[in-house]
Amino acid sequence: MATSKDFSPNLSGWIHDLARAENHPDAERLLGLGANLDPHQIVEEETVRFLSELRERFNEFSRVFNSYSEAGGRFAEVKLYSVAQTAADFMLYRNQIKLVVSNAAHGVIALSFASHARGPFGFDGANPESAGSKAQELLAQIGPFRDVKWTFQGEEVKPEQIAKYYFAEFVRATRERRASTGQNQALLEQIKALLGDNGIQF
Repeated sequence: MATSKDFSPNLSGWIHDLARAENHPDAERLLGLGANLDPHQIVEEETVRFLSELRERFNEFSRVFNSYSEAGGRFAEVKLYSVAQTAADFMLYRNQIKLVVSNAAHGVIALSFASHARGPFGFDGANPESAGSKAQELLAQIGPFRDVKWTFQGEEVKPEQIAKYYFAEFVRATRERRASTGQNQALLEQIKALLGDNGIQF
């Protein structure tokens, strides 16, 4: 037999509200205790929950990834920040690039890349100065029993899928930008050495 400890607070909170309303039906009407049955409110709460779960996963991925950098000595670490004056928005930051995860509108979670340098950052890390910056959107859909699912291009998605994909893309994109700069510098040094061997000062 299932007990209350078998259910997470997120799944069982409604039953407590229902019982309180049964004890005080007038209070339910006056104070709007049945708001958890309002589809708009359900989507709002699920948006915060989904964003919080995404943040937890990004935070764990960042912790493990950063453990290999030896305090930034081997490669730039991924940093995670909250976005001020929001319920659960956050961003990842590395090598002047940020991935912003935000509640862009009711029932919409947007994931977008941006750069502190001039020009938008391309999602795939190629040619960041000329590529357009566009957000990818997750849309909430409320089911017949007031259950909320998140979709991308019509397909249902889970937090672990989103976090894994975007974290990997973010790391690759920021690494490629940094690596190409290093390769250019190495090539320049080789050219200087070659010219120096031929008696040409660069």
